Amino acid sequence: MTDTPKTSLLTVDARTRKRNAAEKRFKAYGIVAIAIGLLFLVVLLTSILRSGLPAFTTTVVALEATITQEDVDAAEGQLLKTAAYEALLVAKVNEFLVERGSTIEVDEDFITDRLVPKTGATIREFYKENPDQIGQTVTFDLPASTRISRYFEGDLLREDVTDSRFLEVADLDVVDVMIDAGLITTAFDWNFITGTDTAVDNPGGAGIGASVIGSFFMMIVVLLLALPIGVAASIYLEEFAPKNRLTDLIEVNISNLAAVPSIVFGILGLAVFIQFAHLPQSAPLVGGLVLTLMTLPTIIISTRASLKSVPPSIRDAALGVGASKMQAVFHHVLPLAMPGILTGTIIGLAQALGETAPLLLIGMVGYVAREYPDGIISGFVDSNSAMPAQIYTWAARADTGFYEKAWGGIIVLLVFLLTMNLIAILLRRRFERRW
Repeated sequence: MTDTPKTSLLTVDARTRKRNAAEKRFKAYGIVAIAIGLLFLVVLLTSILRSGLPAFTTTVVALEATITQEDVDAAEGQLLKTAAYEALLVAKVNEFLVERGSTIEVDEDFITDRLVPKTGATIREFYKENPDQIGQTVTFDLPASTRISRYFEGDLLREDVTDSRFLEVADLDVVDVMIDAGLITTAFDWNFITGTDTAVDNPGGAGIGASVIGSFFMMIVVLLLALPIGVAASIYLEEFAPKNRLTDLIEVNISNLAAVPSIVFGILGLAVFIQFAHLPQSAPLVGGLVLTLMTLPTIIISTRASLKSVPPSIRDAALGVGASKMQAVFHHVLPLAMPGILTGTIIGLAQALGETAPLLLIGMVGYVAREYPDGIISGFVDSNSAMPAQIYTWAARADTGFYEKAWGGIIVLLVFLLTMNLIAILLRRRFERRW
């Protein structure tokens, strides 16, 4: 009889050492994978912030203007025309250059085309809204042109400048004098957040405010349609529908629709809502309808998962005390599943908020949002843009100023998306019940 070698549970044999080494390697692989993911995330966020934060600042030129009552009286009580304000600024700049000992003399084209474009209209609107400032010296912080801004920030060098209608080499001598005097500075650009889009030759005045309003109205449409329809469909399929081939086919198609590319929903919206129903093109109402179709599968799937997570004992207890099937679902199961339903809905809305392809098909990318809607009804039916469409439009323009605005728009969009996801997490933690 052969003696069996005696082993102890405290002795680490070769097989145990091999298994422990495999576990350590797996943990190391996981840590490396997480580190690589975090590295890519940091690189992405750094790139977005480095390229987009300059969009929240603007280079401004501080110019003084004094409109007297005699000027208004000479115009028969009416505000001066735009050209009069521009001529006044030319005189002020030339007076400033003389005081600084410069022999350079600027003309109206330098002020209105190359230094601070469309400044006459800005000053005229100011005096129209503030007539009490007539007769007083007012300092206007006017947005500088793109090339002046790039020169001030160091992105454009003097040796790289060639004479054109946007900037001349001689202009830089005037700009240098104004920089030394502190008349050209950097300020926070509130207009980027509250303003509207501009023409292709004025990136400094472009803002994303109107597009934010367009996205807001679209999300209202999506919320009012997708939430009740998605929840109702989920309750029926999960709690009331018989299990047969028809319901199996419906469930499979819902899962397939969740994986359909968003551009397909855009084509469907173009054919049904615009070409067939003749709804207004580029309207948030149409965009909301298209995004509702795209969001419904996500809401249905998440809602059904939330309903399934409620223990069957809840249903059995309700039915056991005499509740009907509908009472058991709506009085007991649905309230317990509501945190997951709200979380899935918010995530679906966040996904819809960042979609660009469906909006491209219904014309929102081609529309330039230059004014806010007049009211609630016009906010839904009038043409407008949305944040993803506005970002796409800016990125497609040739001027580097608009490219910078596109990065800034991405930051605004990410803030909205992160806020919505944070709300989803808080709702789940606030109302979630563990079984």
